[in-house]
Amino acid sequence: MKGIEIPIWKKMNLTIDEASIYSGIGVHRLRELTDRPDCPFVLYKGTHKMIKRKEFEEYNSKLKVL
Repeated sequence: MKGIEIPIWKKMNLTIDEASIYSGIGVHRLRELTDRPDCPFVLYKGTHKMIKRKEFEEYNSKLKVL
């Protein structure tokens, strides 16, 4: 299994760094968003934060750009 790379758009959960690359949102901003208690796309794997990709995409699609 080692050495197999799954494309970001096919992964169910992303690291903060992967989500940053995928979305164009900075790592610092993603950490702020995932620190909120009402964040709908954060998943804790032990002490690590993961981003639920589908929920994150839905969240991004609802954002208004000013």
